[in-house]
Amino acid sequence: MIKKLVLISSLVILINNLIAQSVTLPFEKTQRIEQERTFLLQNNQWHPIYPLTNNSINQTIFPDIQQNSPSKERGFVNWLNRKLFHESLVNVDTAGLKLIIDPLVSFEIGRMIDEKQNTWVNTRGIKADGMIGNKIFFHTAFYESQAVFPTWTNIQANSLMVVPGQAMFKRFKDTGFDYAFAEGHVTYSPSKYFDLRFGHGKNFIGDGYRSLFLSDASFNYPYFIINTKVWNIEYVNIYSQLMDISQPKGSWDPWPKKYTTTHYLSWNVTKWLNIGLFESIVWDAGDSTGKRGFDLQYLNPVIFYRPVEFSLGSPDNALLGGSVRFRVLKSNFIYFQLLLDEFKLEHVLKGDGWWANKHGLQLGIKSFDPFGIKNLYIQAEYNHVRPYTYAHLSTLQNYGHYNQPLAHPQGANFRELILILEQRIKRWQISYQFARSTYGEDSTGTNYGHNIYFPYKTYVTEFGNKIGQGIKTKLFYQELKLGYIVNPATNLSLTAGLTIFNRKSDIAETQDLHFWVGLRSAMFNRYYDF
Repeated sequence: MIKKLVLISSLVILINNLIAQSVTLPFEKTQRIEQERTFLLQNNQWHPIYPLTNNSINQTIFPDIQQNSPSKERGFVNWLNRKLFHESLVNVDTAGLKLIIDPLVSFEIGRMIDEKQNTWVNTRGIKADGMIGNKIFFHTAFYESQAVFPTWTNIQANSLMVVPGQAMFKRFKDTGFDYAFAEGHVTYSPSKYFDLRFGHGKNFIGDGYRSLFLSDASFNYPYFIINTKVWNIEYVNIYSQLMDISQPKGSWDPWPKKYTTTHYLSWNVTKWLNIGLFESIVWDAGDSTGKRGFDLQYLNPVIFYRPVEFSLGSPDNALLGGSVRFRVLKSNFIYFQLLLDEFKLEHVLKGDGWWANKHGLQLGIKSFDPFGIKNLYIQAEYNHVRPYTYAHLSTLQNYGHYNQPLAHPQGANFRELILILEQRIKRWQISYQFARSTYGEDSTGTNYGHNIYFPYKTYVTEFGNKIGQGIKTKLFYQELKLGYIVNPATNLSLTAGLTIFNRKSDIAETQDLHFWVGLRSAMFNRYYDF
């Protein structure tokens, strides 16, 4: 009965959304690679703020495939061929209205070789994107899933109480997970200088596979965005409400809330250089009276918040950061992020490992069509985050949502190296991903700075802190995939993959070989490599 009510409610929301709302381009990894390739080959600059709006880029994901689509001749067979292999299911383009509706699926079966256990995923959904006039855009989607995951994903889900990046779950046939979630937003563009977006979903800031500022690795959340574009500058204000499901609550009480206000200023200084400034404030929705709510002081749309926070005598969590992107030759770029939580320069210069010297660093390179090989993509990325970064006095002030970090999914106290290679030949795709990380896990009752949901004042020692302290853990992840793009309009792919996973510490080890095959729509990024 509950599932039927959820489905009916979602359909009502969908119908209402068709009346007025926003078309944005997905930031699923494969599609984002094609977007960035288009920017570089056309010698255009862009701002690393995702999802991109539809007027930022051509909506065609794979233009070299779609240019060979069949003509729109009459006849059922021709229509079926176009809908299955070339076009969206519903595509309305009339005066004042553009609307695209597509089904979403992820049907997968797999086998864990060492454990001799089967895995599978059964996801069904629907999405709609559209534009009314030239000022109102919309996106809405609903997914329902049942799944039996590999062992390492089971461990993560049981620990987090949510399927990583997706939703809270119910048990399904003992070893399975039953979960569903919806997303959507409305965007209003009163002029070429401003976009106003209200929605429930995710955002991503940065050029990397990961982001140390704001990532899409956690669950959806409600947000309001003011996006200002002037000259070569894009300035974004994000106001969001987050939930802390780690806190106890009564049977009729909602989960405790917290709020964030985020600013990101992106400036395309030249065709080859982009720089950015980031800041975010997190605060508890309650106070000594239990009713603080949204602090109006943080509605200030002008960077920076730190003086405002100081003037309030605030205990809130403040994060600052900077980013740089250098274009090298025609089709390569180097990117960099620096995240500062807290630090004192005198301790940094001493190198004494003071617990509150908290920062994160990212350095990466992307290369498109290297060595003259068309549609080849190579990416290498290094990330590290010091212990206790993103944590705060309580879980209602940390930089997390729904039991997961808002930035890197590993939280803090880690080093990571990622390598990605992808090659596309017409509709065929082959990709390889390598991830290696070293981090220090927290032991029972002891906080070494890995879990951002532990209060930072419970640190083990004031000085001598370093990355990897605690229970030293090494993670090794490899995935090889071969796929065929069934429909380039929705990036529906028939894919087979082989995953090697090994996580080893002094007290435990998880490893296996996982083979799987599936039919997947490009819906969202799934991070199982942590």
